[in-house]
Amino acid sequence: MRKKKAWIWRIPILLIIFGVYFSPFYILTVISFKPVTDLSSRWKFPSAPTLDNFRTAIEQGGILQALFHSFVIMVVTVLLIVAVGSLAAYPLARSKAKWNKFMKAFVLGIMMVPPLSILVSLYSIIVNMGGVNQYWGIIVVLLAFELPQAIFLYTNFISSIPTALDEAAAIDGCGPIRTFFWIIFPQLKSVTASVVILTGIHCWNDYQFSLYVLQSSKMRTVTLAISSFFSQTTSNLNAASAAALLAILPVVICFLFLQKYFIKGMVDSAVK
Repeated sequence: MRKKKAWIWRIPILLIIFGVYFSPFYILTVISFKPVTDLSSRWKFPSAPTLDNFRTAIEQGGILQALFHSFVIMVVTVLLIVAVGSLAAYPLARSKAKWNKFMKAFVLGIMMVPPLSILVSLYSIIVNMGGVNQYWGIIVVLLAFELPQAIFLYTNFISSIPTALDEAAAIDGCGPIRTFFWIIFPQLKSVTASVVILTGIHCWNDYQFSLYVLQSSKMRTVTLAISSFFSQTTSNLNAASAAALLAILPVVICFLFLQKYFIKGMVDSAVK
C-alpha cells in the first residue's frame, strides 16, 4: 500500500511532463494538415484535413531534395566522427604519457567554444579553400565541432575496459591497431550508438553553418528548406510545419531503433 501511495503523486507530474513535450508535436501535426484559410485555434484539429501543405513543401520548398542532402552530410560526418573519434580516444585512454591530461583538457576546452564566436574567421577559411556549396566544406566544419564530444565519450568508456585485454592481445602477437579493431572496438557498441545519435541529430539540425557554407538553393538542407518559407514580407506556416514534420520522421525512427544502446552508452560513459 505504501508503494502504491508513493506512486500516486508521481502520475500527475509524469502527465504534465508528457503534455509539455508532446504538445509541440501535436500542434505541428495540426498545422500541417490545416488549410491556409483555416484560422481556427491551433489546438483544434481541422474538420477537413488537407495534404496541400505537404505538396507545397515538396514542390516549392524542395524538402525531398533537402532530406537527401542532409542525409548524405549526416551519414558521412557520423562515419568519420566514429572512426576518427574512437581511434583518437584509444591512446588517450590507454597511454600514461604526461601530455595526456593536457590533451584531454584541450578536447574539453574545444567543446566550450561557442561556434558563432569564430564563424567569421571560419567562413573566411572555407571560402579560401573553395568549400562553399560543397559537401566536403560543411562536412569538415561539422566534423571539427562534433569530434571533441565523441572523443570525450569514447575516452571515458575505453578507460573502463580492463587493460588485461590489451596485454593478452599483445602476448598473442597483436599490435595496437589490431588490438583496437579486434578487441576494443567490438565492445563500444553502446557508446557508439550514443555518438551516432548525438552527432547525427546535431548534423541533421544544423542551421548556422549550413546557412553560410551552403548558399546555393540546390544545396539546401532540411533546416534551410524550412526557413525558406519565411521572409520579411510573407510566411507560410502551414507548409513550413509540413516540411518540419517530414524532417523529424527520420530522426525519430533512428532514435527508436537505437534508444536502448543510447541510454546504456550515456550512463556508462558518464559513470564509468
